[in-house]
Amino acid sequence: MPKHDHPQKASAEPNRPYRVAVLTLSDKGAEGLRDDESGRILKEMVRDLAGEAVFYKVLPDEAGLIEALLRELSDRGDVDLILTTGGTGVSPRDVTPDATLRVIDREVPGMAEAMRASSMKKTPRAMVSRAVCGIRKQTLIINLPGSPRSVRENLEVLLPALPHAIDKIRGDQRDCAST
Repeated sequence: MPKHDHPQKASAEPNRPYRVAVLTLSDKGAEGLRDDESGRILKEMVRDLAGEAVFYKVLPDEAGLIEALLRELSDRGDVDLILTTGGTGVSPRDVTPDATLRVIDREVPGMAEAMRASSMKKTPRAMVSRAVCGIRKQTLIINLPGSPRSVRENLEVLLPALPHAIDKIRGDQRDCAST
């Protein structure tokens, strides 16, 4: 996994809303053959994070396109969080985690583990999820499943920890200990 040289700077706007990009990875969605219910749900749930969806796109399951857009969004410096939906399973066209791993600087495995652990309580199919969570520069990238119900359930698991994670990635120097 490539490493990128960059300074860890504190955000100039510590109290601004979290800026979120939503990417749906779906061949059928990109062809207009399927409505993007999961992307719509993510855009709505961003409000629960005190965030705003500043970018949205539906892409086909093509690793090169996914990698390029993840890099572009992370590198421009104004997106705090990228939420992807789709392409996290074991089908040959499920390439989202592979593309994400080639882009991130550091993994945040606890987030993916938490999603899988919660999902396993509902279905044994959760164990085939290859979702990845990680950081590129100052952007957190989270892979979520493609089904509307699963995308909602998985993001709900992460919502309590996301503000802390994003603030730390932004450069927050406050002590992490609870008081």
